[in-house]
Amino acid sequence: MSRPALLCTAALSLTLLACGAARGQDLQDRAAAPPLPDQTEAAPRSDDEIDFSAATLEYDSEAEIVTASGDVRLFRQGERLRADQVVWNRQTGQVVATGDIAVTNPQGDVAYGDRIELTDTLRDGLVENMLVVLDQGGRLAARRGERSEGGVITVTDAAYTPCAVRNSQGCPKEPSFKLTAVRVVYDPQRERIRYSGAQLSLFGLPGIPLPSFSHPIGGAAAQGVLTPDIRIDRVNGLAIAVPYHFDLAPNRDLTITPRVYTNALPMLSAEYRQLTDKGAFRVLGYGTYSRRSDDLLVSATPDTSEQAFRGYFDAIGRYQFSPQWSASASIRLASDQTFLRRYDLSRDDRLRNNVKVERIDSDSYFAINGWAVQTLRVGDNQAMQPIAFPELDYRTRFSDGLVGGKVTLQVNTLAIGRDEGQDTQRAFASAQWDIRRVTDWGQEVTLTGYARGDLYNSVDTLLTSVESYRGDEGFNARAIGAVALDVKWPLVGEFLGGTQRITPRVQVVASPRIDNLGVPNEDARAVDLEDSNLFALNRFPGYDRFEDSTRFTYGVDYALDLPGIAISANVGQSYRLTDRQTLLPDGTGLDDQFSDFVGRTDIRFRDFVSVIHRYRLDKDGFAIRRNEVDATIGTRRTYILAGYLRLNRDITAALEDLRDREEARVGARVQFARFWSAFGSATVDLTNRDEDPLSIADGFDPVRHRLGVAYEDDCLRLGVTWKRDYVDTGDARRGNSYLLTLAFTNLGR
Repeated sequence: MSRPALLCTAALSLTLLACGAARGQDLQDRAAAPPLPDQTEAAPRSDDEIDFSAATLEYDSEAEIVTASGDVRLFRQGERLRADQVVWNRQTGQVVATGDIAVTNPQGDVAYGDRIELTDTLRDGLVENMLVVLDQGGRLAARRGERSEGGVITVTDAAYTPCAVRNSQGCPKEPSFKLTAVRVVYDPQRERIRYSGAQLSLFGLPGIPLPSFSHPIGGAAAQGVLTPDIRIDRVNGLAIAVPYHFDLAPNRDLTITPRVYTNALPMLSAEYRQLTDKGAFRVLGYGTYSRRSDDLLVSATPDTSEQAFRGYFDAIGRYQFSPQWSASASIRLASDQTFLRRYDLSRDDRLRNNVKVERIDSDSYFAINGWAVQTLRVGDNQAMQPIAFPELDYRTRFSDGLVGGKVTLQVNTLAIGRDEGQDTQRAFASAQWDIRRVTDWGQEVTLTGYARGDLYNSVDTLLTSVESYRGDEGFNARAIGAVALDVKWPLVGEFLGGTQRITPRVQVVASPRIDNLGVPNEDARAVDLEDSNLFALNRFPGYDRFEDSTRFTYGVDYALDLPGIAISANVGQSYRLTDRQTLLPDGTGLDDQFSDFVGRTDIRFRDFVSVIHRYRLDKDGFAIRRNEVDATIGTRRTYILAGYLRLNRDITAALEDLRDREEARVGARVQFARFWSAFGSATVDLTNRDEDPLSIADGFDPVRHRLGVAYEDDCLRLGVTWKRDYVDTGDARRGNSYLLTLAFTNLGR
């Protein structure tokens, strides 16, 4: 009678031996098959009783020895054991199982051994030549394991690996990494494994010493050092970050990361996370001291060379108070405009902050929003950045509205303030009615009516440099109305063994002349004709501008679905009845009576090729005003990504949101061996001064690139990456940086 409970507990606890692995120990599969559950087995009548079966059972009455032989099986409270022989000495209380032993616990872990020795209480004992195969992955081998009073388990000369020990052909192989230890101790009360004399071996090479190491059992979180981060760059030199994790509670943790640099003062970061029954939040912060002249390219003087605090704060959270009500927040703040790039934390050029309370049900929406933006563009004036608070937005809909249509009502208010710029308050109420019908011939007809009333108040309008964005000083009211008729006629049929769909579309929108320039433009500045807004009721983004007059829009959608191939495309144009000057800037594709042609083509071949092309053609001469291509070719293991964008809109107005540009992007990954791959990416600025007078590019300026090689299998990720930035931004200087990636399954994070 062997104690399955002992070995099962050992197997489970030895999960922790994610740090113990053994010199010369065999991690390969054993010959013995694990005992499978028997549906006919009945549980013992008490915890101390063990059911068993064997081919033969012998009892030596003089020596008081019970011997069970031949496929011996023991069953106790979900724990199962199989052995060639089990001997019970009733005088000494010793129980010994020998010969191809396999033990399975209720959790599915399997332990193997050549000889297991227990006391007759089945609580304490030892096992020789042990192998534990964990149900969640990983295996532990040890020459000797012992369980003593209190359930403390000690194994000697142990080896652990979470890696596969056989290749795809089923042949034995050396695991990618393993941990070896002279001695490993598991204390179930502390739920941790600690080991001494440990080493980490990669690909069978000599081990890396680990003088002291511990790990929690299973996947539980615990306090300790996480995987370090090592990188080298031109500005900071060699950088080493060593995170330390504090497990404060099952729903709370804290990670503090000291970061040291050879070319800069140390930095400290901390991340706190908490989960509650209503939601969760995370707070992240960085802090260091450096010269004040480091944040911008200014001359070093006694004043600018003194040390000053620099840092970054990032917090995000969301709470769901009821099925309808929720609150969320995202706060991001940096001490200066170049801190994030200097320490390679982010390449964002704006930090957006938002606080929101929402109520959502099946037919209505209500939100209170607050927005603030911090610019990280060197030279931008932060005092000119808007703060939008509060924004109140309420919408409701009635599915069975007027004449069977759908009615949507909206009320919105917004206040925008600046420290050194124009302040604006806005409020409006709108109603929209839509009715959709399908004719007997299959045409889809949609009729829309829209009405809105606006009230604006603007102060310090002269502080806005672009005149068309200002509006009139003081209070101003505006009325908006529009009606639209949209007709689609899908024509579907078979083609080349697949399905083809051609959908002509015509839309008529009529709107009276609207006083757009009398109110400020805060949210409708970056207007451009695209396939996504060609048939929109209002082709301006936002609410502050609304397209008036009467226009006809026409186009066609096309789709072809063949085995393994899918093609979709659309193209269209619009025509305005009036020839009066529009407030849409020249070059947007909408400034003349006839608009430019816009379209999109999407081609997909199985999961191997994906190409998306967006374009805009000038109505006069078909010059390409927008040319955007994104392509992906390859499999998940080997692929190439390519992107190209050219905006040649010929815009003469000095509008900051409508500049022309040209850019190329490429990325690739090539798997040249089963677990080895090379990867790279690059971004090149192709803009010249003919396209953007404010650009300092010469037509071919690399922005950044990345090259690297990586190894990744089921339990190990190893890589080296070389990055280069070609642009100076304050103290985030151009130059090379190198990143070493090393991650182990079950070790660190």
